[in-house]
Amino acid sequence: MNFSEKFSQEALSSIGLIDLKNIEKLVDNLKIIKKNKGRLFFIGIGGSAANASHAVNDFRKLCEIESYSITDNVSELTARINDEGWNTSFSNWLKISNLNKKDALFIFSVGGGSISKKISINIVESIKYAKKLNAKVFGVVGPNGGFTKLKGNLVIQINIQNKNLVTPIVESIQAFVWHLIVSHPKLKINKTKW
Repeated sequence: MNFSEKFSQEALSSIGLIDLKNIEKLVDNLKIIKKNKGRLFFIGIGGSAANASHAVNDFRKLCEIESYSITDNVSELTARINDEGWNTSFSNWLKISNLNKKDALFIFSVGGGSISKKISINIVESIKYAKKLNAKVFGVVGPNGGFTKLKGNLVIQINIQNKNLVTPIVESIQAFVWHLIVSHPKLKINKTKW
């Protein structure tokens, strides 16, 4: 089997392991957030930040849910990192955005953040802040799940057998999951062009 076949097989296997009942629950939760005029704040780092930005477009345009990606404003993000530090760069952004109990964080992260490993602490701090305000925390994470899986309300975990392919496959399947959600008849209002 060549690499392309192995990669494709691993991705398809991982998609097959997704808990679809949790996706249905997530759709129902998002419907309630929309009904209550809550907002979605997408959070991701690296490739997951790009996914967060794309997801905001789809949730706003197709589902008409007010949504934002924290990393889209590079000026504010880098000013916060420079002046206040990496660890609080997301939680301080959420404070200014008046995050409240009607809102939700939607985390895209391969590792989910880890206090003990000191990885993605800005995700960890944003989750702590959201939980303090009783805002929901959703996510799509890799096999470990990290702090997001531990503290989130509804988190879709992507399980992968080949540990060498965790990052590219999780980031690819994040797109699959959010496209499934924005295409769901309970949420989708507007048609896609194609």
